[in-house]
Amino acid sequence: MSVRRATVVLATTVACVLAAVGTGAVAHADESGPELSVPSADLENSLTCHGDLASGDRAPVLLVPGTTLAPDVNFDWNYGPAFDARDQAYCWVELPGNAMGDIGVAGEYVTNAIRTMHADAGRKIDVVGFSQGGMVPRWSLKFWPDTRDAVRDVVGIDPSNHGTLDAYPVCAPGCAPAFWQQQSGSRFLDALNDGGETFAGIDYTVVYTPTDEVVVPNLPPAPSSELRTGDGTISNISTQQICPVHVAEHLTMGSTDPVGYAVVVDALDHDGPADARRIARSVCAAPLMPGVDPVALPANEARYVGQVATTLATYPHVLAEPQLRGYAR
Repeated sequence: MSVRRATVVLATTVACVLAAVGTGAVAHADESGPELSVPSADLENSLTCHGDLASGDRAPVLLVPGTTLAPDVNFDWNYGPAFDARDQAYCWVELPGNAMGDIGVAGEYVTNAIRTMHADAGRKIDVVGFSQGGMVPRWSLKFWPDTRDAVRDVVGIDPSNHGTLDAYPVCAPGCAPAFWQQQSGSRFLDALNDGGETFAGIDYTVVYTPTDEVVVPNLPPAPSSELRTGDGTISNISTQQICPVHVAEHLTMGSTDPVGYAVVVDALDHDGPADARRIARSVCAAPLMPGVDPVALPANEARYVGQVATTLATYPHVLAEPQLRGYAR
């Protein structure tokens, strides 16, 4: 090959790579994306399912927990019983270290969960996640393209889609990998949001509270939880669009908040994302979401908050954000 021809070939290759990076495209040999690095046994053991995924009128739901939380502590006293009462099958996925580790690795667990549920159900599934759990499914959809045909709805409850400013003081002396990656402007979030935040054929619903003290800022004009770009159908709903004086903090949104739950169910029960106009304003007077036992509430809240505190206190710190995997650079 002549020097001139080699130069042209190299220039063309570089141009194609730069074009892919510039549009957020992900170059893979096939639609399955990069090989999963987590042992298959660990992936299989991370998924717990309730009900028959292949039967029923409602699509099965994958529940993804928030940072510091195991899925049972997050969901077995609220969304789990509520879905049982609706005869809606569901699974939850346990993320490594209570979702405190590298979120790129957590994305492999979510990827496996989506694939497994889709295969077992024989139909598309819905995904509902709280906080990091509302954001990390988007990592799966971005870098493992086959998952896009398996998912109908992605619903995030106070998701950290654009990170949080709170992570900066927390990480000043060092912090868990997931906190570094959820800093506003992190390399992880830059890679996640580059080139379009949503994909065609999937309905995206975000419900968030403007009084969120963890995902900060979640106030207009640009709430951190919101999704804004891409080809998916998007609905961003503030709890105060429905109940103007509604006040909820972050952990309540992921566990007992009736307005957040009403938005989630509206998304699951309709074609397209949730629509605030469909939600009965009587929800503003409800003290708790369905599925929450008022008698057991104090014990469950203590277990919930206690796990957050214990995980925060005991998970090892690192001094810098983890390096992105090669497929995401």
